[in-house]
Amino acid sequence: MLKILKYLAPYRRSVILVLALTFMQAMSTLYLPQLMSNIVDVGILHGNVHYIVRVGLVMLAVTMMGGLAAIGGSLFAARASAGYARILRERIFRHVERFGLSEFDVLGTSSLIVRSNNDVMQVQQMVQMMLRMMIIAPLTSIGGVIMAIHTNARLALSMIVVVPLLGLTVYLILGRGIPLFHVIQVKVDGLNRVVRENLAGVKVIRAFHRQDHERERFYHANADLTQISVRVFQMTALMLPLVMLIMNWATVAIFWWGSVRVNHGQLQVGSLMAFIQYFSQIMFSVMMVSMMSFMLPRAQASALRIGEVLNTTITIEDPPDAIELGRPPTTLSFDHVTFCYPGAEEPALDNISFEAHTGQTVAIIGGTGAGKSTLIRLIARFYDAQKGVVRLDGMDIRILTLASLRQTMGLVTQPPALFTGTILDNVRYGDTNASESAVKDALMTAQAWEFVESMPNGMLSYLDQGGVNLSGGQRQRLSIARALVRHPAIYLLDDSFSALDYKTDAALRQALKSWTHEAIVLIVAQRVATIMDADLILVLDDGRVVGRGTHTQLMAECDIYREIVSSQLSPEESAS
Repeated sequence: MLKILKYLAPYRRSVILVLALTFMQAMSTLYLPQLMSNIVDVGILHGNVHYIVRVGLVMLAVTMMGGLAAIGGSLFAARASAGYARILRERIFRHVERFGLSEFDVLGTSSLIVRSNNDVMQVQQMVQMMLRMMIIAPLTSIGGVIMAIHTNARLALSMIVVVPLLGLTVYLILGRGIPLFHVIQVKVDGLNRVVRENLAGVKVIRAFHRQDHERERFYHANADLTQISVRVFQMTALMLPLVMLIMNWATVAIFWWGSVRVNHGQLQVGSLMAFIQYFSQIMFSVMMVSMMSFMLPRAQASALRIGEVLNTTITIEDPPDAIELGRPPTTLSFDHVTFCYPGAEEPALDNISFEAHTGQTVAIIGGTGAGKSTLIRLIARFYDAQKGVVRLDGMDIRILTLASLRQTMGLVTQPPALFTGTILDNVRYGDTNASESAVKDALMTAQAWEFVESMPNGMLSYLDQGGVNLSGGQRQRLSIARALVRHPAIYLLDDSFSALDYKTDAALRQALKSWTHEAIVLIVAQRVATIMDADLILVLDDGRVVGRGTHTQLMAECDIYREIVSSQLSPEESAS
């Protein structure tokens, strides 16, 4: 909690103003009972009207000063806590942007969303309360005790019983509630995950008529969160009436004891009223601290979860002596590369070696789980190999800056990733400076211009989140256009033709030849027809290269490749 409070530093002036204004509010609160006591004992009992008016005006001024201080303190506390939350969310977002895929695998997308929103909100509320309460509660309680003793030391003895009793009550309730706050945040993660999966997979759920199953999943996740929340808030609800019961009984006792002393002439009526006010302030401060103590564990649990994100070590980052890739690379090579996912028993890629040059197309084919997409991820440095080296122009990509490395690449992922906005904005994501004519050329090459032109607003047509208002093939072609408009030195096409019909596939491959003749092209594909013309075809099986060469060579030498070809093409097509 204390580690992430450093992000309050830019708002230190607001914090200082909050503390000063809260101090003024506390002083005015402590001064008012004494003025009221003087009015009763000196003014009312002796009929001194002028004294009543004079002290009453002073009370009015003190009350106004306290009210303005309270308003100002609240405003500056809100400003500081909201600004703190903004900075904290920004730091989380920036740190998460640097994550490699392995960090996402550990923390999970749903949990990161909850930590960036719900957990930050919990800490923000705690910071705002602390700014207001950490001064006024101690000052009011300590000052109230001193003033109560000064008013009547015998009556003040009652606090020796009441305050420990209140503390014990709060301790017993908090002792049972604190362990549940971390559980609540974990349950929020689970509920968020179920909702995201349900919304993202709504088409599949309806197609397989699994609405009842998903409702059951949501019911259990929601019920788990509700059950824990109910237990916690029942404890919160129990604490307030218990505290009020103790306070009211103590007030009654003080009134009885004080009235006896007033009757015997040992205490003035005004002093008794002032003592009751001081006692109420002390009890109110104790109650505020109790409520803050109840919020603190939840905020602390959220702070620990935020700290877990911010303290996550970035595995893929620039080395201290990183160098810029000065010119577009002309050679990409894998030198005995082996990679194993964390926790996996077998490597996803084992002893992979090959070389690709500018103007060449290298295709990668194999069964599901063969390691095709993993190979692409190593080139983009989403992961680092445990053994062997991936090189560009003979340089280990791990000594290059990530920015210069990835600037040379045009990646098309599977499935395609589109963003909310216009088609023009999505294609320009590859090159923000691209002109509309350059975007049009890329769309035409990607065989996307025909459907884009037919849309009501053309390139300015709006895409929903993820491009859900387009078909799978249309999304793939827009993703390819986004890579083309960048004119990278290396194209990484990860099964980016899978949703295209054969006619569009053939037209796109033909158009790509002239566009990419000065680049290295790596294609991951399931279709043999897509990669038959490649300069080099790598056949992967269980992470190992079991065949390499052209289509003709592999047909003659590789049994696995022949099996793939025979399952997709007729003998006449495979020979062409």
